[in-house]
Amino acid sequence: MRNVIGATILLALFALIGTALVAFTFDSTKERIAQNERDAILRSIHSIIPASKYDNDIFKDTIEAPPSPLLGSSKPTTIYRARKDGRPAAVAFAATAPDGYNGAIKLLVGIYYDGTLAGVRVISENETPGLGDQIELDRTHWILAFSGKSLHNPGGTGWAVKKDGGVFDQFTGATITPRAVVKAVHKALLYFHQHRDELFPEAAKTKAEDGEQETHEPAAKPAETH
Repeated sequence: MRNVIGATILLALFALIGTALVAFTFDSTKERIAQNERDAILRSIHSIIPASKYDNDIFKDTIEAPPSPLLGSSKPTTIYRARKDGRPAAVAFAATAPDGYNGAIKLLVGIYYDGTLAGVRVISENETPGLGDQIELDRTHWILAFSGKSLHNPGGTGWAVKKDGGVFDQFTGATITPRAVVKAVHKALLYFHQHRDELFPEAAKTKAEDGEQETHEPAAKPAETH
């Protein structure tokens, strides 16, 4: 009986010590983990929106956007807002292409306040190595073709791969992947066009008070892709 009680007490002590060690480790590393996550996000954002384009703390200046089919997500999306001298400069957010060849393709999209694409990068994908994975910047420069584009550049049906009458290259033997990315980026531009004043409400209020007129053209319809 004494042996049983002794063993029980010993196990309880081990459990208590183990719990304390886990708690200590978590407390001592959580700040470093949070900083590493912050640095990874900032590196991704800086790859499409240069740090010279803004002077605010973009990691803290965020807004949670509700789920939207234009962003391809059923969950809220964190939108990072860049400002320069207090004025809106750009946004960066994740957009998902649900129709990749091997599943969803997650993208990071940067858009300047005037509606021009700052850039696009692939966050995650499961496309076929040597074919669909050419959307990755370390494979080819294909993804850089989005920089400088907007809803109206290219115009008409230009927001499609060349096989579908658009201006974007497809890959030999892999049209589905670039088609899905082009569509997702175009939808991200449409989302920004429709929600820009909600993302920067103070700027919209200032424009209204100053009596400024919106000079942007109406949003283009998504290009048909088959």
